Amino acid sequence: MAAKVSPVSPLALYNLVSAGLWGFLLFQAVTTYPKVGQPAFFYETEGYLTVIQCGALIEILNSVLGIVRAPLLTTVAQVASRLLVTVGIFHYLPEAYNAHNAIFLSLLTAWSVTEIVRYLFYFFNLTVASGPPKVLVLLRYNLFWLLYPMGVASELLIIYSALSIAEAKYSSNIKWALAASMLIYIPGFPMLYSHMVVQRKKVMKSLRNAGKKQA
Repeated sequence: MAAKVSPVSPLALYNLVSAGLWGFLLFQAVTTYPKVGQPAFFYETEGYLTVIQCGALIEILNSVLGIVRAPLLTTVAQVASRLLVTVGIFHYLPEAYNAHNAIFLSLLTAWSVTEIVRYLFYFFNLTVASGPPKVLVLLRYNLFWLLYPMGVASELLIIYSALSIAEAKYSSNIKWALAASMLIYIPGFPMLYSHMVVQRKKVMKSLRNAGKKQA
């Protein structure tokens, strides 16, 4: 029996388009990087990455307006940390050396795979009565084991590589502001990671119970 599909709402369409845009970035990583390497790949891709990531500001608005149930503080923190890298570093401090090597590729890969899965999960959750396909649920609540540390490590390495450049190009105040932003990851990452671990336990338990009922 086919799953019942609901009409596509603006929110569902936003999630589908977002998944497609991040899919485009992942496609670039797979097809363009092997051809041009670094630093050419950074200069060809960072503009797309910045624009697509800025689109996540819509998620803050959705949280403020109550369109989604995502906590506002968590949403703001996640979006702000990425904008610090995409706008703060890639736009104003593009000389940061870790933006021009494999660290940029690991960042792009971690972000794009995470977002493709996340947005598709939300899309199916909004449009299919039975919820997202099981494979998508498994990806959503298991890939984070690897992708979250990979993304955060890449972010920190890129910010770190910009510290001396920020001081030379602007001022020591900018350097210490970036250093302070790195310290925020110390409480922030464990909090987000532990939240996903708790959510995973709930979801995996639900899947096991559903499997027992069908057996």
